[in-house]
Amino acid sequence: MTDFYERLGVSRNADLGEIKKAYRRLAMESHPDRNDDPSAEERFREVTEAYEVLRDPEKRALYDRYGEAGIRRGAGGAAGGFGAFDFSDAFEVFMREFGGMTGLGDLFGRGRPRRGPRRGSDLKLRLSVSLEEAARGVERQVKVRVLETCGRCDGSGAAPGTRPERCPTCGGVGEVRQVQRSMLGQFVSVRPCPGCGGAGERIEERCDACVGEGRVREEKTVKLEVPAGVSTDDYLKLSGRGNVGAMGGPRGDILVVVDVEPDPRFERQGDDLLFNLAVTMSQAALGARVEVPTILDGQAALEVPAGVQSGQALRLRGQGMPRLRGSGRGDQVVRVLVWTPTKLSREERDAFERLREVESEAPEPDVSEPGFWERVKRAFTA
Repeated sequence: MTDFYERLGVSRNADLGEIKKAYRRLAMESHPDRNDDPSAEERFREVTEAYEVLRDPEKRALYDRYGEAGIRRGAGGAAGGFGAFDFSDAFEVFMREFGGMTGLGDLFGRGRPRRGPRRGSDLKLRLSVSLEEAARGVERQVKVRVLETCGRCDGSGAAPGTRPERCPTCGGVGEVRQVQRSMLGQFVSVRPCPGCGGAGERIEERCDACVGEGRVREEKTVKLEVPAGVSTDDYLKLSGRGNVGAMGGPRGDILVVVDVEPDPRFERQGDDLLFNLAVTMSQAALGARVEVPTILDGQAALEVPAGVQSGQALRLRGQGMPRLRGSGRGDQVVRVLVWTPTKLSREERDAFERLREVESEAPEPDVSEPGFWERVKRAFTA
């Protein structure tokens, strides 16, 4: 797979200025409207994809550390990040970078309407799942309101039996230009055509179903497959499932941001889970075999060693969250908390009185020993 830096012909320590300069040169060379080579469109998409990643410090850091796997969370049912990048995405980036340059229209065909088919907008929504659903993966169906092509006018916006007409003001270009001369030279200002609002066409009689928009909003049900191991703010990308574009343009996407609800039993740390286990004094002193809850397997047996101290962390390997971008699961770290009873029965009080007569003195605290949170940290990273 080609390296993004190689696509742009820059070094890995290139700054933003070098990256932008390289992209502009390559995009102009490979733009399909200036190139008869059938492979130009794919080259144009590739260099624009590389630029869109390397221009963004956060995406670039992920790419430098994990490669493409680090930025493609969201593509193909995975969660979060930089999904599939198609030609319409590349063209939007190109227009964002070059759109303000006077004379751009001349470079790519004078007289062609600026407002042709446009990509539809994305739909964004949030989906809440429980921690257990995030661990197992879950399938959900949600209702969304999406812009669809108007069936009455077939997307033209004109009443049945009529059709849009070329705007006489701009000749179908969608813009008007005004030349101004001053002491500093000649300036050309470009603005949307006032006669058609920049569409290049005028509708004399509008469709009564969509009021000339060419699109109507409809409710539809979409199926979401949330993969095991997702975290809050990961997202799913359903490519080509969003709003249909204006004037017959391609659809946008549906972006679903995931919210993982907190679970009162566990504290999540990446792929690991932290669980607090209360034990009695006798269990701490003598050791015990106990059952603890786990996120996927219900219960798991845990050996509490004799002499365990309050705050000590034990580990159940492979009982944590599934790894979203890898195999296996994290661990469950069990934090032992020695419980001191506050109300004693007569028998318990007598037993403690007898114990006090024979038990050893408590040792002096060892200040060199790591504190509680440091012990937990070590347990997570062990």
